[in-house]
Amino acid sequence: MNQLITAYSPWLIVLCIGVGFLYAWLLYTKDAPWSKTSNQILALLRFLLVSLLAFLLLEPMVRQIDNKYEKPVAVVAVDNSESMALVNAPEKLQQALQTMHRIAKQLENRGFEVQMRTLATHDQPLNSFDSVQFNLPVTNLHRLFASIQNSFENRNLGAVVLLSDGIYNQGSSPLYQPFKAAIYTLGIGDTLPRNDVSIRAVYHNKIAYLGNQFPIVAEIAHTGFEGKEVLVSLGQGEQVLTSKKLALGKEGTLQQVQFLVTANQKGVQRYELRINPLEGEFTIQNNVRQAYIDILDGQEKILIIAASPHPDIKALRTALEKNANYQISLFIPNVMPNEALKRNEKYDLIIFHQLPNANAYANNLVKELLATKAPAWFIVGTQTYLPSFNALNIGVNIAASGYQIDRVTAAVNPQFDKFLLSDENKSAIAKYPPVVVPFGNFKLSQGALPVLMQRVGSLQTDKPLLVFAEQDGQKIGILLGEGIWQWRLQEFARSGEQATFDEMIGKMVQYLTVRQDKRKFRVNTVATEYFAGEAVEFETEIYNDIYEKIYGQTVQLEIISEKGTKSTFSYVNSSEGFRYKISGLPQGIYSFRASTVLNGKTEISEGKFAVKQIQAEALNTRADFNLLRQLARQTGGAFYPFEAAAQLMEQLNTLQATAVIYTSEENKELLFLKWLCFLLLSLAAIEWFVRKWKGGY
Repeated sequence: MNQLITAYSPWLIVLCIGVGFLYAWLLYTKDAPWSKTSNQILALLRFLLVSLLAFLLLEPMVRQIDNKYEKPVAVVAVDNSESMALVNAPEKLQQALQTMHRIAKQLENRGFEVQMRTLATHDQPLNSFDSVQFNLPVTNLHRLFASIQNSFENRNLGAVVLLSDGIYNQGSSPLYQPFKAAIYTLGIGDTLPRNDVSIRAVYHNKIAYLGNQFPIVAEIAHTGFEGKEVLVSLGQGEQVLTSKKLALGKEGTLQQVQFLVTANQKGVQRYELRINPLEGEFTIQNNVRQAYIDILDGQEKILIIAASPHPDIKALRTALEKNANYQISLFIPNVMPNEALKRNEKYDLIIFHQLPNANAYANNLVKELLATKAPAWFIVGTQTYLPSFNALNIGVNIAASGYQIDRVTAAVNPQFDKFLLSDENKSAIAKYPPVVVPFGNFKLSQGALPVLMQRVGSLQTDKPLLVFAEQDGQKIGILLGEGIWQWRLQEFARSGEQATFDEMIGKMVQYLTVRQDKRKFRVNTVATEYFAGEAVEFETEIYNDIYEKIYGQTVQLEIISEKGTKSTFSYVNSSEGFRYKISGLPQGIYSFRASTVLNGKTEISEGKFAVKQIQAEALNTRADFNLLRQLARQTGGAFYPFEAAAQLMEQLNTLQATAVIYTSEENKELLFLKWLCFLLLSLAAIEWFVRKWKGGY
């Protein structure tokens, strides 16, 4: 719809017409050398030209109003999880899909735009439900409704119809999610409990160490077998390691069975817990659970050697012992027995607290341990003998003014990029209390990089507080102050935990202990564990002789299963961020071997990963119609059991498919319309041509 408007009073249009009429009358009322008819035509042309030009002075505009009609949308969704197939016969599920097809057709005939979806295709519409398989290993109703909500955020969503058993085992409850359209639920399944025994959960450490014992705990639940005895076994591969009998208690209670296992093989290991089936069990799919544990060859050994007892040592040990991969040893000369220090032990990190000091034995010990080329972390304090410290030439030289000390707080060096400190770390560091540092000048050797700087009051100085350096391939950290125990204590007083301090110490130790990988060809999986159905992703890094990343090489990838079955793949390392993906691997432990040719030499990279089976659907097969009923009630819809699907269709037949009108408005000035300019030029040209043709001037 178009409307003509002007910036002035519309009565002025009459004046524009009058001006055009007057101009034409004055010009064409006198005698002319052409006929009367020609005179009238010329007068009309001049009248139109002048009137239009005068009208354009009023700044006329055309208001274009465009109305678009959007049909209401109805989403017909099907829960295609495994629990649906465990309880319902295939014939019943096929009948249910046909019913959902009829509902979709009915809504379409009512004037709705219908989209069909499943849990597996929560964000992609289907053309039909004919190819739907009830094999999804988890049920996430929250994600389905969130996807529908996002897809039709600014659309006319009229209704959602869902076929489901009401069971969800992933994501939050759909009842806690506000929804703007009515949800009509069709419940299918059995709401009565079935006789069943299941392993509800398995508890274990993610890592263990070769030769150590570790526990694996199975949590057992049952329905309908009170007083019965079951055999719970633990196996590895084809071998049963041990078994225990369990008398089932009261229905609904959870009982635990614990096994102690000795780690005798390194790498990722799969352990299987199994309950021998009882007669009358509804399903035995939930009688088996897997535990995947990474067996490490040994812990990283950290030695703390100190001049004397100090609360800093307690703070460091407590922070480091939270990581099960660290084995901490402590030695204090003249305080602890010499046996506490194993001279032939190879350490992954040595922490020197206030050493070297004035004790000659301790100073010799520092030199001896430093000569092993193990990464070292020096913490300077009031007992540190600075001339001996400077003589080590480890990255910082301290020119102190006698025995004077200073109290400084810490500030993060923005130029440090060896590892990331979170905003929480930086904020906490800025609030930590002062530490005691030597008063003097600090000179850094070439390559030394400050992590923390000294701050006096609100003034940040150029003096370092924490420095990382590297001498002949040996990583060295230097903390130029004592008293960090107060950092951990203050953090606990402020927040009730020491997570930020512990994380910071952990990152520093991890940086010092990590071994530099000099390989030119590296292939690793993005994760060590995947769920069945997930794509296993491989990252590839290839370097030239000066360790610049290069691309375009062909990589041969061989994957070997536990049973020795080999699968071979080939891909090209094409670009930065490229990941090669492999899907469809069944559960189990896999090893891989990747190879490529660099400068005529074959380079090899190997590793392991695990694919775990998700068993969430078999743990609970009792339909939850109450959830479906509440979901329908709180959104203004309705709930019907599958047997009453005809009643649902009758109610849906009463829905009004009300379209939404979207109106857009646009104003266009007539002066910029090309056809109008062409019209004015045409009027002037025709009048001029006729006058000349007829002999006028």
